Amino acid sequence: MPAIAAAQSTQAYINKYRPLADSLSAAYGIPAAVILAVATIESSSGAGKNARLLNNHFGIVGKNKLLKTRKIKTRYKQYPNITTSYIDFCNLLAKRKYYKRLKGNINYHLWVDAISKSGYSELPLEWKNRVTTVIKKHQLAKKT
Repeated sequence: MPAIAAAQSTQAYINKYRPLADSLSAAYGIPAAVILAVATIESSSGAGKNARLLNNHFGIVGKNKLLKTRKIKTRYKQYPNITTSYIDFCNLLAKRKYYKRLKGNINYHLWVDAISKSGYSELPLEWKNRVTTVIKKHQLAKKT
């Protein structure tokens, strides 16, 4: 996909899921910028295989029915819809040690740093850089 088309699909994804991220941010005290950037990366702006087949926009590991339904073996969790995937991500963060300390703090740097150090990603430094880049490039930390 050419760079311009990729940027447009990323922006379209962000525009589509910004209201969901904003409402979950208000409910969980996690910056919408973090929720949206992680979803954008983990789901390849909604175009990734896990996002399309499993409604999994965060690369969360768990049970699915793809082997039974499509003869595809995967370790990623299946969701009935995308909203449930977003909620599960927020619930996952809410169970982490850093959550109580950071809840309500809008500084995305602190959140991204804490998530990357918590074992969320198998490549924490690369993951942290990618998330931060998406937040900055698409100005996700600015209020809409």
